[in-house]
Amino acid sequence: MHSFTLIELTHELTRTFTLSVGAFVLAMLLTPIYTLIAYKYKFWKKQRTNSTTGEKLEVFNKLHANKFRRNIPTMAGVIFVIAISVITVIFNLDRGQTWLPVAALVCGALVGLLDDIINVRGQGKGVAGLRSSLKFLMITAIGLALGWFFYAKLGAVSINIPFMGEFMLGWLIIPLFAFAVVATSNAVNISDGLDGLAGGLVAISYVAFGIIALFQAQLLLAGFCFTVVGALLSYLWFNIYPARFFMGDIGSFALGTSLGVVAMLTNTLFLLPIIGIVFVAEAGSSLIQIISKRVFHKRIFISAPIHQHLEASGWPETKVTMRFWIIAVVASFVGVLLAMAGGSI
Repeated sequence: MHSFTLIELTHELTRTFTLSVGAFVLAMLLTPIYTLIAYKYKFWKKQRTNSTTGEKLEVFNKLHANKFRRNIPTMAGVIFVIAISVITVIFNLDRGQTWLPVAALVCGALVGLLDDIINVRGQGKGVAGLRSSLKFLMITAIGLALGWFFYAKLGAVSINIPFMGEFMLGWLIIPLFAFAVVATSNAVNISDGLDGLAGGLVAISYVAFGIIALFQAQLLLAGFCFTVVGALLSYLWFNIYPARFFMGDIGSFALGTSLGVVAMLTNTLFLLPIIGIVFVAEAGSSLIQIISKRVFHKRIFISAPIHQHLEASGWPETKVTMRFWIIAVVASFVGVLLAMAGGSI
């Protein structure tokens, strides 16, 4: 790892945080433009009527009925996708460190955009938007393509296991890369259900990976991570309770796909479930609920994912969001400490 002098470190940190501030400012400037278009063309998010298993979403619809009465626009993720992409392409583009995450961001956004357009136009039966199987295939294809670049062009052939060292995989790094992308993108998408929840959780995760990248001297990758954080802070200004708009699938798939790529580029895939422990709980609770209903024909949770269960149990929306943020911060600290102690840094 490159050893920095104090002057060099100060310079690099200044550059990194300038990118973050730049993304925040650009996203703020883009927000009124998006808002004008969203309200003019009525980008209202349609309420889902059926779950993945085909049942009526009675609990979900009861909990969130007021939101859908307010006609809140979706697809606001386009704001931070544009802001992050512009800042990265102009000021921070690098073949080895930022090509893959920005490509993942844009590709994931395109899948989400298609899903959101179908949702806004009111197409789809039961669950408004693309079929889950089709979204899964599209994200998998993106993951495999990016994984091939990771293996063939960047020469990645091994994965770090904390406290155990490098484990050689060869070309098998490609399906592992795709798995990371698919799992993370879906987990972030599932978590996007409360005002400010997904945006805050993702921002916290990117801070953790940005710190890890800084310690690894992957300065441009760290710059990308903090660019995402800056843009997300702008989004959260308007998305915290009561939300003015939602990021939509264009935002959640973009952020999740890119987050999986960042975990692979920092060689900390095995720390991703720790840093993103809330995402694991959200996706895991949904999976457990689906399996239980299909196999045993009964529910484990009042409603899934877990944030809806807590809401249905009587927790106010803001309490769920704030406490999940706190858990995410603590988990991120633990993840960074494990990266330092386990040989990832």
